Amino acid sequence: MAEYPLPKFHFQVDWGGAKLSFTEASGLDMQVEVIEYRHSDSREFSKIKMPGMRKYSNITLKRGTFQGDSDYYDWLSDIQDDRATKRRDVVIRLLNEKHEPVASWKAIRCFPVKVQASDLKSDGNEVAIETVEIAHEGLSLVK
Repeated sequence: MAEYPLPKFHFQVDWGGAKLSFTEASGLDMQVEVIEYRHSDSREFSKIKMPGMRKYSNITLKRGTFQGDSDYYDWLSDIQDDRATKRRDVVIRLLNEKHEPVASWKAIRCFPVKVQASDLKSDGNEVAIETVEIAHEGLSLVK
């Protein structure tokens, strides 16, 4: 049986309890900062490298604009008042052809840092796409 890589176009986002459809999800990356160190009596004339703190990029989600839907803006307003209780966990799942998750990423304690409305063009023929950029305190691959 031939094995093929998974297509990236079939995914869903669990947005604090509600499953929403998005056209794009990006920023699912994790990094470990490198700590370089050399002590004074080391026999080698080079530094050793050790793993340091983890670093995460912001996640960007894009979706079509719907009339009367202001969830992004409401969430942005909510965190202005009380940053500790209005955060959400966000789970992004890559799905197979049977709509079953084959890979899932969980971002914890998310909050929006940027909301962007679609560009407006009088001669355009595209769907209006709105964007939210969210910061989080940790990203993990859920098995």
